[in-house]
Amino acid sequence: MTGDSASSPLNVLLASPRGFCAGVIRAIDIVERALELYGAPVYVRHEIVHNRRVVERLRAMGAIFVEELDEIPAGAPTVFSAHGVARSVEEAAAARDLPVLDATCPLVTKVHVQGRRYVKAGRTLVLIGHAGHAEVIGTMGQIDAPVHLVSTAEDVVALPLATDTPIAYVTQTTLSVDDTRGVIAALHQHFDDVVGPDVADICYATQNRQTAVRDLARQSDLLIVVGARNSSNSSRLREIGDEMGVPSYLVDDGSAVDPLWLNGVGTVGITAGASAPDELVENVIAALAAVRPVAVRQLDGVKEEIEFTLPAQLRRAMAAE
Repeated sequence: MTGDSASSPLNVLLASPRGFCAGVIRAIDIVERALELYGAPVYVRHEIVHNRRVVERLRAMGAIFVEELDEIPAGAPTVFSAHGVARSVEEAAAARDLPVLDATCPLVTKVHVQGRRYVKAGRTLVLIGHAGHAEVIGTMGQIDAPVHLVSTAEDVVALPLATDTPIAYVTQTTLSVDDTRGVIAALHQHFDDVVGPDVADICYATQNRQTAVRDLARQSDLLIVVGARNSSNSSRLREIGDEMGVPSYLVDDGSAVDPLWLNGVGTVGITAGASAPDELVENVIAALAAVRPVAVRQLDGVKEEIEFTLPAQLRRAMAAE
């Protein structure tokens, strides 16, 4: 795999799948359709997805991104981001009669429903995730009971709960089966009665992209992950490359590519987080091609055919046009 000459062709391998998942496509589509239907501005609470290029493009189309509902004028069309929001946010929007389009990923909504079901069954809920992440904040705010947040096996041991407490766990969707395996094992070791979602309920996109990046890293001298630094799933892809012993970098676009990375490198693997558009991958390839000639090949991988429907009120408004 290793190249010796600075002028020798650079093999570029593209992971498959990579980039946008169905939840991200749906969220972006909701903002675009809302702008078409209602005209600018449309207000979006929080970044619709964690990618600066996507946010800037939608901003140029007339979307206004805010952190709090009180920044939104009365009656203005409002979109909740793909990460989901707490019930208190939903209630505050309803109290102000804001016309809301909820772009929460259906897989995130599924976690909310599972969590409420476990609590209703009398179990103490544990959420496996990262403190401060928008999805975690939204999920904790969707459950009308205490939620114990853990990120590591050590966090599980430190939980202030008796070992005979009936436990249920749910996970942040941007974590995969591999990410959560150790924490789930710790829950089963530490508590007598533990239930949780089936492996099939883990976000398919996160798992697929992590499986693909492992395949990619095995064939690469260098790994480049296209995605934002505040994107949990993008950061995890870079971490996987590092764990496999491959120098790995997370970049927003081609401008962040350092030609020095390519010294002695024959094969570069490129993947992208679930909120990164493919145009940014092309931009990175162009940056590599400016340093050395490139030969690009896409690896075989899982073909994703899942699509999520738009919110009912948006479908009705579109049908009425």
